[in-house]
Amino acid sequence: MLVWYEEHRRDLPWRAADRTPWGVLVSEVMLQQTPVVRVLPVWRAWQERWPGPRELASARPDEVLRAWGRLGYPRRALRLHACAVAVVEEHGGVLPDDEATLRTLPGIGEYTAAAVAAFAFGRRSVVLDTNIRRVLARAVDGAALPAPHLTRAERDRAAAVVPADEPTAARWNAAVMELGALVCTARNPGCDSCPLADRCAWLAEGRPADALAETRRRQAWHGTDRQARGTVMGLLRDAPAPVPHSEVVAAWPDREQLERALAGLTADGLVERHGDLWRLPRGGAR
Repeated sequence: MLVWYEEHRRDLPWRAADRTPWGVLVSEVMLQQTPVVRVLPVWRAWQERWPGPRELASARPDEVLRAWGRLGYPRRALRLHACAVAVVEEHGGVLPDDEATLRTLPGIGEYTAAAVAAFAFGRRSVVLDTNIRRVLARAVDGAALPAPHLTRAERDRAAAVVPADEPTAARWNAAVMELGALVCTARNPGCDSCPLADRCAWLAEGRPADALAETRRRQAWHGTDRQARGTVMGLLRDAPAPVPHSEVVAAWPDREQLERALAGLTADGLVERHGDLWRLPRGGAR
């Protein structure tokens, strides 16, 4: 795996020798459910504008949401901002280097803490993103895809195969993740070029079909509450000034669904209403 990785890994800026732990954290938050090609320009712009937690903590929420653009799931942007504030106020502006402390920060869960510990600080951790879970499900369990939800048994199995040496473990996690992204993909995996082909249980069993296919049906985007929320966020993000309620109503045909979307966005702290006007939250500059 490590030999394959050194030859085939992508040249990504958050892997560069001059990347910072904070830059790694920003990349991990942005990459959640978002392709690398969409993250790259936004990550670069953020690093230029807010290279560290102190700079981001001083920004207003509306500035952060506008810079987030169309990456999707904009609550991630607010959580990243809250994380920056916590790092400044509780850790002197220095990102903690252990998983337990990382998980105390706003918006940092099990996966992100493990990934930052591994990729920013070279720690031995059990990193379980979609790509790594898929590679291990196939190579070790002989399953086409992992279960929809992470289980204790899956965590234990993953922990058992991560190398014991910290630097090796960190590179191994990156290598398996890259293999899942480039070769062992969900659809049309390139088994002929896989370095694990001769020891993959799924390939040895004839690549059986996904036993849980019926449980993986995803909701379409068109006409959903998510699309309604995205439409409102796009309208407010692109507007140079607060937007009248009448314009917000005109942006979405289903009034009941729109009201539901506005209520959810307000509850999430992503929009504010002041009288007849809607805007992104401004908060207070720090």
